[in-house]
Amino acid sequence: MGRGRFPWIVGGGLVAVVAVAAVLAPWLAPYPPHQLDLVNDLAGPSAAHWLGTDENGADLLSQILFGARIAALVGVATVTLCAVVGVTLGAISGWFGGLVDEVMMRVIDVLMAFPGILLAILIIAITRSPSLWAVVGALSVTGWASYARLVRGQVLAARERPYVVAAQAMGAPAWWIIGRHLLPNVIAPVIVQATFGMAGAILAEAGLSFLGLGPDGVPSWGALLDQGARYFLVSGHLALFPGLALLATVMGINLLGDALRDRWDPRAHG
Repeated sequence: MGRGRFPWIVGGGLVAVVAVAAVLAPWLAPYPPHQLDLVNDLAGPSAAHWLGTDENGADLLSQILFGARIAALVGVATVTLCAVVGVTLGAISGWFGGLVDEVMMRVIDVLMAFPGILLAILIIAITRSPSLWAVVGALSVTGWASYARLVRGQVLAARERPYVVAAQAMGAPAWWIIGRHLLPNVIAPVIVQATFGMAGAILAEAGLSFLGLGPDGVPSWGALLDQGARYFLVSGHLALFPGLALLATVMGINLLGDALRDRWDPRAHG
């Protein structure tokens, strides 16, 4: 396997497995995720429960499969929201400059200086609403800033190019120039940023769930890891298998991000 193909094959394979698990969880799961079997709580892997059970006797494999849906939904929703807001504000800031750019940069500096996970914890604690969409919103409060800074830099570099200057001289409106000439040139780095952002969002959701601040009423890898930490000496499988699922997902996404960056960034080859 060539060095250049390794991230594509391994990363793509891991992401594909997680995506299939997320989409087909209702059909792949051997049991409903919340079906309890108190007689077999904290049971190890067996023919009846391939990955064992949790503290309530729920099948661990089923919960991991449904947890993949939560991870994928949080990752995709957070990245989409952050990218839309960040790309829009970054393009406006880079194009108009002046006071608009100055204010935007100071806001971004403040947001990027503040640890995002701590702000997410604060928002969820204040709202007292650990729902799935509350988690997505809390993670997006600071997440858009990196996209805005990236796009602003790209727009600043591109707005002086001859074809942009020519479009201005022809009287083209700003929105048309941004949408037609500038944004297509920044889509590649935004996609690379989005892959790493998705991995970060999945890890952040797992961290919030581990702390008891994740979405209520749904299986989450972080909540399973919380159980696993409490029963680690008794039933180590409860932490091992969700941890491996989280590791494989984040590693797969990051490998894809590395592969995309290597392909689209000429400096990565130098």
